[in-house]
Amino acid sequence: MAEIAYLQVQRACNQACLFCSNPSNGRSMPMPEAVARLESYAQSGVPGVILTGGEPTLYPRLPEVIAEAKSRGLQTRIITNGSKTREFIYLKKLVHAGLDSMHVSIFSHRDAVHDRLVNHKSALNNIRETLENAGKLFFDVRINSVINKYNSAHLSEIPKWIVREYPFIRHFSLNNMDPHMVRPEHRDTIPRFSEFELELHRWMDFIHSTGRTFRVERVPLCYMAGFEHCSTETRKIVKREGRAIHFLDQRGFRQVGPSFFKHEKSQRCETCTLEPICGGVLDMDIYYDSTEISPVFVSRQPIVEKILGDIDP
Repeated sequence: MAEIAYLQVQRACNQACLFCSNPSNGRSMPMPEAVARLESYAQSGVPGVILTGGEPTLYPRLPEVIAEAKSRGLQTRIITNGSKTREFIYLKKLVHAGLDSMHVSIFSHRDAVHDRLVNHKSALNNIRETLENAGKLFFDVRINSVINKYNSAHLSEIPKWIVREYPFIRHFSLNNMDPHMVRPEHRDTIPRFSEFELELHRWMDFIHSTGRTFRVERVPLCYMAGFEHCSTETRKIVKREGRAIHFLDQRGFRQVGPSFFKHEKSQRCETCTLEPICGGVLDMDIYYDSTEISPVFVSRQPIVEKILGDIDP
């Protein structure tokens, strides 16, 4: 899905991720407003919408929202922690309403690590049940993960476990942490680039070797050698794509263009041949050290051509 639209249907959650970018605030979108927003998205020509939160499956009228989106020709996805979709009947209800795909958030294949990161006992077991249900329904699932200090040493083990246990899963998204969204008491979760550089490459190499697809966000191109075309920011910059998001907080509705995906650059970036298509680094020299950034000197044209020739999953 290229020009993605996002819609937060409510901002309650039954977990408390240490690095949550949209924490609970108790707000919920009235159904008429949700329908109006979906109609606006459809009229704008976006191909689909991702319903999110909070935890969207806690929204009582989620099946209705999905049906309304589908009736307007919108491909419909959700981002979920798997706590509700572990119920087979509920997931089946969403699928019958028209849900096309779900992104399941997995931060480690180790119960102790994942459950600690989301502050919820048995959270990973809920995900196992969710993925088993999806397999029974032959339903499309994508995996979302966040790089943090507690999984950075075993990143590559996560897709290996998923591919082994749930081979029907074909796409992965890996986001580096957004330091703006981390609460002060949890800033110990922010990793250094050097802490995950090797495991990131193992992660990318493994997924690529299986013929599956992936995207990586908030990681500069100097850490993605050979897979620069899989950078979310670079793809947005090259394709000149934006993103429409409706937040249930003070931000409200935001329509952003390609410049949204360009972050801070260090002096070292000035000589890098990939600088024009690199997203850079959030909060350079605040949470991420500019001394960890190195210019690269490869042609960007093959990367651009590959991106323009790709079809987004």
